[in-house]
Amino acid sequence: MRLLLILILILSNTLTLASDEIVNLQEYRGKVVVVDFWASWCVPCRRSFPWMNTMHEKYSEQGLVIVAVNLDPDAADAAAFLADHPAVFKIAYDPAASLAKEYGVIGMPSSYIFGRDGELISSHAGFKVKKQDEYEAAFVAALKQE
Repeated sequence: MRLLLILILILSNTLTLASDEIVNLQEYRGKVVVVDFWASWCVPCRRSFPWMNTMHEKYSEQGLVIVAVNLDPDAADAAAFLADHPAVFKIAYDPAASLAKEYGVIGMPSSYIFGRDGELISSHAGFKVKKQDEYEAAFVAALKQE
């Protein structure tokens, strides 16, 4: 699935970024984009958020963009999670899970990495601390591609 299509899906499903900013398609051209689906009840998400914060801080200047899409029907649940596990990356909301259905998400968290050319490079469900180096290596490999 191409990045452009994904971003159009984000916009067409009226996902709202936590910062109330509007997603600008031009902003993501030539960047590596990680779309990560999460929910407040997701135990592995409690471990993935601090790690994604580190990845954002480490690689954002090289072109890494993380968009974490919350699937909670109740925004208060997501807000409570974010109060305990703040994010420095972009947060979007999909309470109807329509975008998650497009992706075929079956577990939380589920991450999709898109290269600079907008092509899906890899995806994985779940978050395992033991695999952090493997996940980071996928980001680094994607960032090295032209």
